[in-house]
Amino acid sequence: MLKEITDATFVEETKTGLSLTDFWAPWCGPCRMQTPVIEDLAENSDGSVNYFKMNVDDNPETARQYGIMGIPTLLIQKDGETVDTLIGFHSKEMIEEALAKHL
Repeated sequence: MLKEITDATFVEETKTGLSLTDFWAPWCGPCRMQTPVIEDLAENSDGSVNYFKMNVDDNPETARQYGIMGIPTLLIQKDGETVDTLIGFHSKEMIEEALAKHL
């Protein structure tokens, strides 16, 4: 399941397990291309990864805190610690490969 999170919920939602947060904005073309890929991964997940989306226009604080300068940015965290960052559009296979390193 892909869940929308906010500045207020980010830390709580990502503090346990492996998570991928898609930092995006509605006006961003590459973000609109990335969304179906993330949705597909989330829908077909076995539950070993938590999938989140965060609109950077509505939630600038978390993006600022994690140094998100371009979008889409996919932030991969394990137990609340950042373990990988993917900037720009990435294929399903590339994302799966990045996540597999941390399972």
